[in-house]
Amino acid sequence: MDSSFDEIYMQRCLQLAKLGAGNVAPNPMVGAVLVYEGRIIGEGYHQQYGHAHAEVNCVRSVKPEDQPLIPASTMYVSLEPCAHYGKTPPCAELIVAQKIGEVVIGCVDTFSQVSGRGIAILKEAGIRVRTHVLETASRQLNERFFTFHEQQRPYIILKWAQSAAGYMAAADGSPVRISNPLTDRLVHRWRSEEMGILVGTNTAVADNPRLNNRYWTGKDPVRIVIDCTLKTPRHYHLWNGATPTLFITGEVATKDGETETVTADFGQPLLPQLMQLLHERRILSVLVEGGPYVLNEFIAAGLWDEARVIIGSHSLPEGVKSPVLANSLLTEETLLDGDRILYYRNRKEGTV
Repeated sequence: MDSSFDEIYMQRCLQLAKLGAGNVAPNPMVGAVLVYEGRIIGEGYHQQYGHAHAEVNCVRSVKPEDQPLIPASTMYVSLEPCAHYGKTPPCAELIVAQKIGEVVIGCVDTFSQVSGRGIAILKEAGIRVRTHVLETASRQLNERFFTFHEQQRPYIILKWAQSAAGYMAAADGSPVRISNPLTDRLVHRWRSEEMGILVGTNTAVADNPRLNNRYWTGKDPVRIVIDCTLKTPRHYHLWNGATPTLFITGEVATKDGETETVTADFGQPLLPQLMQLLHERRILSVLVEGGPYVLNEFIAAGLWDEARVIIGSHSLPEGVKSPVLANSLLTEETLLDGDRILYYRNRKEGTV
């Protein structure tokens, strides 16, 4: 295969992989294409957690008349094929069984149960392996997955809405509508793409939020509420058991259906405990929609990867000041029906 086309086929792998967003976590998003003499004869992606991986769907998609071409084809895959038995058999062994002669990989999987083992299986079978094609884009696609396994914590996205004057709530702390209905739909799309959503006590009590993605499609995130003394009234939405909910509290641990209270030591720094707890529960990413206190705690700790700030068209000339990001890099700015949406990344070293 002419290596000059590598990036074209790998870009197609990334396009396919993104179709699995919101459905495959805690697995990574992966796309694969099978190419014979410049023609794609098969393609697939990981569609749902627990179901077939990208390589399997790619091979299955090959038409009967093209199946004899598989051994003479090159498979492109955005992430190193898995080498362990999990919900499904190892994809590296499938490639060997299909006698595919060459595999081109976007990036190596740093997950400890894979990390180079898939490549080793392929090479031991005499398959030619090339790596690091669109490596940066391949890692960025799965930065939640890589952050979780390399830093032993969820990928953290901060989100808030503020007025042009820099306020996010009325002076008494009561909620004020700042963003428009179209932006609300976008926020619910964001929720559908993450495994968890987090607020603090003040937001839980003042807003009585649902924290679901009712204005979009897909699975609701796990609701995470920091509530030391369980001040959130029991008749509020967060206690309704409609979706898995964790109350991080200083009170005794309990479980009632989908709702749990999880004990933490509020006499010690909370965020490290929270990160460990969420890592143990395999929650790969969290959208933090709390009020200024919770948001500022994450910012002060440098514990965030992305921030999305909505500057609404509705006026709020005074009130509760919105957080100020430190060490941030503005990467994108968009307009949505009058609302400005600013996307930031944390400049800290070691980020994906």
